[in-house]
Amino acid sequence: MLFPVYWMVNASLQPAGNTLRGGWFPFHPDFSGYATALRDQGRNLVTSLVVALGSVALSLGLAAPAAYALAHLPVRGINLVLFGVLITQMVPGIAVANALYSAYNDLGLLNSYLGLILADSTAGVPFAIIILRSFMQGIPREIIEAARVDGAGRLRTFRSVVLPVSANSLITAALFTFLFTWSDFLFALTLTTTETVRPITLSIYEYIGAHTNQWNAVMATAVLASAPAAVLIVVAQRYVAAGATNGAIK
Repeated sequence: MLFPVYWMVNASLQPAGNTLRGGWFPFHPDFSGYATALRDQGRNLVTSLVVALGSVALSLGLAAPAAYALAHLPVRGINLVLFGVLITQMVPGIAVANALYSAYNDLGLLNSYLGLILADSTAGVPFAIIILRSFMQGIPREIIEAARVDGAGRLRTFRSVVLPVSANSLITAALFTFLFTWSDFLFALTLTTTETVRPITLSIYEYIGAHTNQWNAVMATAVLASAPAAVLIVVAQRYVAAGATNGAIK
């Protein structure tokens, strides 16, 4: 399972040319591929980072209060709302992308950071609502009622009590939303037509030409594109396990 990862790293450290002629281990690593990748793809990496962080912020900003309302407030038709949230996860991405293309063309959101952030949030918001609501249902009502008795309003109770207690589930939802957005290819391919705003997933696809001989640069770009997601998973692993377990117990 890890062989493709090993070969990606190995090829990124080989000299430019046919990777089939490279050895099984880069005894004399050549970092020219990384220099080329940073020069050619650095801007696209920053674009992906901006879009991913924007999508995380928007998704959590919308999903956290929605999840709290669905978990603890007397909302009418809550089952219907949750069913609608689940249905959104079943809609094929290509259907959403095609629908958004027409709307974006009218609104001038094609080839924009905001357009990609909104598009990627269509997957992040429902997922975050499901994760956060599952956890927030486990928060004892006594804690919320104690804050209300002490004079805190609904907004302050949510901000000062519910959100800190839900830190693990927030990190879990943020991590998966980041991964959804970071690996997105469909929305990037459909909603960007110029090089003004081009995420790294799409730029790698276009980097692989029919006559390319700089496979070390292509593989170095793939390594650089994989690094943020890998680092986040390692750093947030403990919080993700805690958040997922608490939701499962509930």
